[in-house]
Amino acid sequence: MLKVAAAVLISVLHKANNTAWTLCRGGSITCPYVYRIAALFAVVCMSLTAAKAQLSCFADEAADGLMLRFSILYWPETDFCQHSVPYSEIISGGAPPDGIPPIDDPVFESIDAAREWLQPQSPVIALEINDNARAYPLAILIWHEIANDVVGGVPVAVTFCPLCNASLVFDRRVEGEILRFGVSGNLRNSDMIMWDDRTQSWWQQFTGEGIVGSHTGDMLTLLPSQVVGFGDFAAQYPDGQVLSRETGSTRSYGTNPYIGYDSAAAPFLFEGELDDRLAWNERVLAGTVAYLVGEPETIAYPFSILSEERVINDIRGGLSVVAIWQDGMASALDGSSIDDSRLVGTAALYSRELNDETLTFSVDENGVIRDDQTGSAWNVFGTSTEGELAGSQLRQLSAAPHFWFAWVAFAPDTTVYGVS
Repeated sequence: MLKVAAAVLISVLHKANNTAWTLCRGGSITCPYVYRIAALFAVVCMSLTAAKAQLSCFADEAADGLMLRFSILYWPETDFCQHSVPYSEIISGGAPPDGIPPIDDPVFESIDAAREWLQPQSPVIALEINDNARAYPLAILIWHEIANDVVGGVPVAVTFCPLCNASLVFDRRVEGEILRFGVSGNLRNSDMIMWDDRTQSWWQQFTGEGIVGSHTGDMLTLLPSQVVGFGDFAAQYPDGQVLSRETGSTRSYGTNPYIGYDSAAAPFLFEGELDDRLAWNERVLAGTVAYLVGEPETIAYPFSILSEERVINDIRGGLSVVAIWQDGMASALDGSSIDDSRLVGTAALYSRELNDETLTFSVDENGVIRDDQTGSAWNVFGTSTEGELAGSQLRQLSAAPHFWFAWVAFAPDTTVYGVS
């Protein structure tokens, strides 16, 4: 009788949790109430389903007197005995798996069609593979966080974690299989934990690493992408495609459900220590750089410095690099309307090596980025737009804009440019 009652209670709470979360994300009810429902659901589920779990997999946590802070109800196929991070670092963010629904069948529209609702400053994730260019507006991804797509013949996961301001694109192929990724509802260091539909393994969005399940230790391949204003994407790729609002979900696209987050006093659901070299919400262009014969070096360029210098010629990891700044892109995490939010700009990191020559860059009196060797003009995509090197392309390096707190939580040994 107790088992039957428990099953009924779980079923009722499950439906209430999913319904409430959908209404919250759709703007129909106030989200704090959803967090309360989700918290109740998680506690009940953990209490009623503990006997069904792989209890031996949590022996260390039990010995230390620690209680799991995420539900195991949803994960019958997850091998919890395999994990590379302590379970004490993983918490529920409130939503059930895919309560924040990924986009599995993306529909695209032309640049002209997208201009009907996007502005030049609208932030988009720009991705080009095999001459196929696509833009994924954060106005949409802020509500879905993952888009499973195929671009230029490559299956990709385009991801955005609002709490970390992390926009990253991964190849979905792992060990010969194409995985479909979803939003687990769990967080680590405030960052989204993704899950795959083949093994129910958990993946850290910020690093692309499998952290729980049979894919523990596996790494997704990070693909070059950028976060830019829609106007810059349209100028670079006039024949590009833009993710449309035909997602199969009803959401208030263009509005920000995290109003004022990037100026809040502290990051949401973050339990680590904040590195005070920079403010927690300072945007940084951060990545790990290594030349063939050099030691990898993790570097972060603060936007506060980049916005003043526009270009930074540097040597990191034995490689000559340039960080390029571009203004005019709006924050997706400021005001209620993304397009009307403050401009925060964007940046990208490139190798300065081109045709066996090391270029040096500067900004001329008209604000145009030029190389000192030929005077050719360059843009934030690392493309020469005029001059002797017109049409040339710099090699993009693995670096992206993030909130400082999130980057340094995963890479504590980071060197901060301009900060001793």
